[in-house]
Amino acid sequence: MAETRDLKDRTKKFAVRVIRLVDKLPKSVSSGVVARQLVRSATSIGANYRAACRGRSPAEFIAKLQIAMEESDESMYWLELMLELEMMESEAARELIREADELTVIFVSSLKTARYKLQVRQLLHSNFFLLPCSAPIV
Repeated sequence: MAETRDLKDRTKKFAVRVIRLVDKLPKSVSSGVVARQLVRSATSIGANYRAACRGRSPAEFIAKLQIAMEESDESMYWLELMLELEMMESEAARELIREADELTVIFVSSLKTARYKLQVRQLLHSNFFLLPCSAPIV
């Protein structure tokens, strides 16, 4: 469970770093629009990961984890856009882009594992293994 706690902390720290960075942006219509989108997606990562950890079923866990993955990828998009538009310091943006990318990779890997385990579980609970002893195995 230490990995779960670490990822909960990591996603929260990512959201905090994004919010602090956004608060330093110059005030303009375009930066306001992009900043709101970034804050929305960055804060949603941790919220959805926490919801996944409390999932009542493997399917619910997978659904919430999928949202967390999509939000981390979306955060990366908004950060890349802000970097390209020179709305923020490049080093700060690059660090956050790296972190968003790492979170996305973690979620993709976790989703693959969770989907595989769900398929195995469904297979074990299906009638697949309940063949009569005399039935030929094809």
